[in-house]
Amino acid sequence: MYNMLRKIIFISLVLISSQAWAVLDIEITGGVVGEQPIAIVPFSWEIPEGVAKTDVSRVLSADLRRTGRFSQIPEKNFLEHPHHGGEVNFEKWRELGVENLVVGRVRPGRNGTYLVQFQLFDIFRHSKISDGGPSDPEYKIKQVIGYSLPTTKKDLRRTAHYMSDLIYEALTGQKGVFRTRIAYVTAKGTINDRKYALKVADMDGYNPATILSSNQPVMSPSWSPDARRLAYVSFENKKAQIFIQDVDTGKRYLVADQRGINNAPSWSPDGKKLALTLSRDGNLEIYTLDISSKRLRRVTRNTAIDTEANWSPDGQSIVFTSDRSGRPQVYRIRVAGGRAERLTFQGKENARPGYSPDGKKIALVHKNQEGYHIAMLDIEAGIIKVLTNGSLDESPSFAPNGSMILFAASNRGRGVLSVVSVDNNATQSLVLQQGDVREPAWAPYRK
Repeated sequence: MYNMLRKIIFISLVLISSQAWAVLDIEITGGVVGEQPIAIVPFSWEIPEGVAKTDVSRVLSADLRRTGRFSQIPEKNFLEHPHHGGEVNFEKWRELGVENLVVGRVRPGRNGTYLVQFQLFDIFRHSKISDGGPSDPEYKIKQVIGYSLPTTKKDLRRTAHYMSDLIYEALTGQKGVFRTRIAYVTAKGTINDRKYALKVADMDGYNPATILSSNQPVMSPSWSPDARRLAYVSFENKKAQIFIQDVDTGKRYLVADQRGINNAPSWSPDGKKLALTLSRDGNLEIYTLDISSKRLRRVTRNTAIDTEANWSPDGQSIVFTSDRSGRPQVYRIRVAGGRAERLTFQGKENARPGYSPDGKKIALVHKNQEGYHIAMLDIEAGIIKVLTNGSLDESPSFAPNGSMILFAASNRGRGVLSVVSVDNNATQSLVLQQGDVREPAWAPYRK
């Protein structure tokens, strides 16, 4: 059975992990095209008590690099190191082919706080024709945005992510995702002494927090629409059960403990229901569960295996994986029921579908002759675009702005989380220094 095969693959993969837990690091693993040249000058540190561990300009650089939309000029090529617009010689940056420039500094604030001040410049912006009166300084003409952000030593990294959001939106017109979070499952220990954990971290892998620890497998984490709760499958009671847990308070409760398999929870857009896979009637089918009333409603009715449901953003339909055509493929069905429509026809198999935030595309796992890859289906055109070239890529999850897809891959015998840009196939990895990590889910914007 396909669903059982997926469980076996997952458990086998987590069994090969190493012994320790660690923070995720960034590792660039793919080429990029069509990038916008930008230079980020290291910020000056003007705090008397010494330099903090968080380098805000390095965090900013890593954030923008991860999107695959920017080409950063190496610092060794810089002809100057300004920290304020009044210090910038724009001609020198034009010589380097830079289109946008970021400068900044960290200064003392009130009562032991900090001020992070930064400016983003369009190097090629020209002033409007004036009436002959006094003109503004060049840096004011070329400034796109400029901010002075109060923060603390503890919150420097989050402030850097906020800077990234501001700059990304100013340059692309699209909301940034750098203050969002991700969930994933990790494991450590030996085959006979295995420890599993469901963890939540910043989208770049920093500040990980353990949501659940267990001696039994944990899988299929799914974020609520407000990014405050997680639904997941736990085998802690020696059987598959679905729980919902508040990420901040840790409070959790059991929502699905049906006979047989309870698997693959997915939240409705209004946060009131879950779509899930149950075998309570003898076959694996898609159901919806009203979280408040606990009322179950069966959606699919087929002798095949139906699993891995995901709600459309408008809440009217569900995409899911089914082998009713002989091999796993992606289908769509109205939540109210009816006839399922097959959406994928390219490749040997297509599975693990997930809607983009605008509902126009679907991320999925696509199998061809080379292995399992992350791909994206344009629903209207019916065309699948393969985004990755790994042999065992899995669990795709869209960023809340739709610009990137988070997924799990295997790298030199260990599990890694990777991010691929949907525009240009730029791929980067969030690498666990030691251990194994799987089953990622990217949180929506917090409400």
